[in-house]
Amino acid sequence: MTVFAAPLRAIVASVLLSLSAYAEGFESPEILILGDSQLPFGSGPAFVEFFSDLATSCNATPEQLHELEKLGESRVAAIGVRSTSLPTWMTRSRRGKSALCDVDPNWRVNAGSFGVINTTENKYVQIGRGEAYQFCAPNQTAFETMFRDDYYTPKITLMTFLGNSSRRWANSLDRAIEDIEKLNGQLPEGMGCIFMTTQPAYRESIVEMRRKAQENLELAFEVTGSQCSFVSGATEATIASHQGNASFFRRRSNGSVKDPYHPNENAASVFFDLERDAICSAVFDQLEGVMPMEAMTAQVLP
Repeated sequence: MTVFAAPLRAIVASVLLSLSAYAEGFESPEILILGDSQLPFGSGPAFVEFFSDLATSCNATPEQLHELEKLGESRVAAIGVRSTSLPTWMTRSRRGKSALCDVDPNWRVNAGSFGVINTTENKYVQIGRGEAYQFCAPNQTAFETMFRDDYYTPKITLMTFLGNSSRRWANSLDRAIEDIEKLNGQLPEGMGCIFMTTQPAYRESIVEMRRKAQENLELAFEVTGSQCSFVSGATEATIASHQGNASFFRRRSNGSVKDPYHPNENAASVFFDLERDAICSAVFDQLEGVMPMEAMTAQVLP
């Protein structure tokens, strides 16, 4: 082990130095959305629209408008990476991060990017390429790599996952607790955090497994005392809206559903209307713990 320790440290230091160079000039969004392939396949624009104007989206009261001042410019960025779930962002192993960090062999891109970090007309990106997507340092989790003082410093981060870990969480409350305990240990102190499960799928069998996973996950957030607010994406209203509704999913030319997992933009718009109260409640709950902008400025002044 001694023989390889120094070279390994040198490699890690070199990578971190490279990441710091990427971070120079990078301006963090105040609101960060992280998720899976539901974002690029339909919900990404809806997230950006909703969170870019929380005053209107939440019909904010005068007191709430004052709280929203903590978000400064309220710039929003949303990143959704295919085939990922919460554990993908929290592992240090290369294999565990493969869905996040490996180049897709077919499409050469593996994520969708929306909001202030993507000013191009192409929503598709590859994690690891470009200053806004440097999350793959060796021997660090993606969260550890991105949540640095010189990189991503959002006031609120919303994570939206479920499908790719639904079996894991549905089958074991202990594993759900294990994952949320790990999450709690990797989030920056003082950062607002919301976890919202994803939109319901088309088929009942998929929805039922995800509902069980959601139940265990919500309990895991509760028993671990997480700093995050939990929002259930699969409710009676959203399931009634999405399940079996072919118009909310990609279809073949004969009208049958081609992709039962990823609701489209129309579905996302309806979803946010139905979830509005729960999302806004979570936002203002989290803002209570976020430091006012003037206080943060005072801390960095000599």
